[in-house]
Amino acid sequence: MADTNHSQPPQHARRSRSRHAGSITSYATQGGQRWKFQIYVPKDPERPELGDTRLTRGGFASLDEAQRALAEALRKKKSNARFQSKTPTIGEYADHWVAGLRLQNSTIEGYEKIIRNHVTPYLGAIRLDQLTATRIGAHYRELQTSGRRDKPGYGKPLSANTIAKVRVLLAAMLDAAVDDELILLNPAKKRRTVNPPRSSQVRAQKPEIVTWTGPQLQAFLTWNRDELNDELFPLWRTLAYTGMRRSEALALRWSDINFTTGRISLRRAVDVTLPNTTKVTETGSARVIDIDGETLRVLKAHKSDRGAISLSLARADAYVFGDDQGTIRVPDAVTSRWTRRLDWACAKIEGLPRVTLKGLRHTHATLLLDLTLIKLVHTPPGLS
Repeated sequence: MADTNHSQPPQHARRSRSRHAGSITSYATQGGQRWKFQIYVPKDPERPELGDTRLTRGGFASLDEAQRALAEALRKKKSNARFQSKTPTIGEYADHWVAGLRLQNSTIEGYEKIIRNHVTPYLGAIRLDQLTATRIGAHYRELQTSGRRDKPGYGKPLSANTIAKVRVLLAAMLDAAVDDELILLNPAKKRRTVNPPRSSQVRAQKPEIVTWTGPQLQAFLTWNRDELNDELFPLWRTLAYTGMRRSEALALRWSDINFTTGRISLRRAVDVTLPNTTKVTETGSARVIDIDGETLRVLKAHKSDRGAISLSLARADAYVFGDDQGTIRVPDAVTSRWTRRLDWACAKIEGLPRVTLKGLRHTHATLLLDLTLIKLVHTPPGLS
């Protein structure tokens, strides 16, 4: 009978238990599996009578990396070198922590921005083991008073929503520091002392999304198509009548549109951190949406216009809303073009509210809700 015992140790098992050889263990963090080593080293190589102390180093991304670091530590121990026991500062550890995360590029970029603007300038020089809940609470209050770092609002109060993001990041980073045995407890989680913004404050400060009514949307689209003759009219129309995200629309290929069934498959989104690159959608999976007949007609005409520029722009793998070279349009540049067109439209169309691209997308949901309410009012009970 075959031996059913596992000969290989599980991933979390201790790799070595010799006091002299040191030990390596793995542990789980929000950023993925990490490894740490422990060895006993002299408290003072020149005074062996003081005995040994345990030295722990963690945060290694692989077993091989931890083994190399352990080997180097053992080499230093053998040569009677003095070990530096300095605990890293918040700034030093933040760089180390974010470099080891396995997340979407856009998420990493967002974390780096928060660290650069709202963590390092205030807490970066403080040692990890000297950061207290009281200091974190004072930090939040400082951000609340004068935490904005962008040019238009530099030195003005930071929103409760952004402070909440700082809180989430600090808590996760300090959890990793606990896992790495650099600190014993996470001071960011002592809520009574830290007193971060409450959820109700975050919700209250979120700006209301402005949307258009049906007539307002039609007035803009008619002006945009007939008077401005805007090459991006098909994009604005598609966003308004499907509710897809900007990044999803800009990553759309002709093969994603089924002109027979009137459906669009959303399989990818633009990666805003890398030029001309796509990623999986925000939900992590593809979804199919229906499109109305007029939007389908607009997209057919748009494909014909693209093919007239170059046949390659109408191929199945070509981007529906790409530039004239067939590359993905830069999302922020598209938003800037929307803002300029909105400026012109508001000057031409009386009473037209200013809406963001997100508001244009949410207009779709508003119009669907209006149609649903009308149907409920006008449909007799029992009929649908």
